[in-house]
Amino acid sequence: MIRSLFLFFLFMGSMFSARGGEGIKLGDSIPPLSVPDQDGKPLDLAAYGSQGLLLVFFYPKANTPGCTAQACSLRDAHTELTQKGVKIVGISADKPDSQKEFITKQKLPYPLLADHDGKIIKAFGVEGMAFGFAKRSAFLFRNGKLVWRDPKGSTSDQGTVVLQALDQLPQP
Repeated sequence: MIRSLFLFFLFMGSMFSARGGEGIKLGDSIPPLSVPDQDGKPLDLAAYGSQGLLLVFFYPKANTPGCTAQACSLRDAHTELTQKGVKIVGISADKPDSQKEFITKQKLPYPLLADHDGKIIKAFGVEGMAFGFAKRSAFLFRNGKLVWRDPKGSTSDQGTVVLQALDQLPQP
């Protein structure tokens, strides 16, 4: 029963945003915030995405079915995305040790940020309704500016969705 309630709130938190449309918009800069990665080392998101393409994706909870599908879809598309110049970073409210376990278990080739204080989640406007989870979503930046967003965040086909978006973006 408790597990069912937890999964229900996790699902509901990933479906709805408590901020109702606030957050970053096309053309906005990456928020200049730093949080620890899976190894506990701080990563300044704005500096990391200042040059080239950066995909920032949010997911509610590491090692849960939908989040695993989303992360693995990007893992499977990683080579093609990298060839197109895209760096990837995933973000959730999990702590570094959970992110490290997620990377190891799923063989993820990109960093995961542990935004357990929710400052990046709030800056992007992707707060879920329950337990501080992030709403599943994805954002693509070019040279630090937002050029595309997927506010619902795909699960099993997130990699394909991003590749299609890249093909439709105007060249700089």
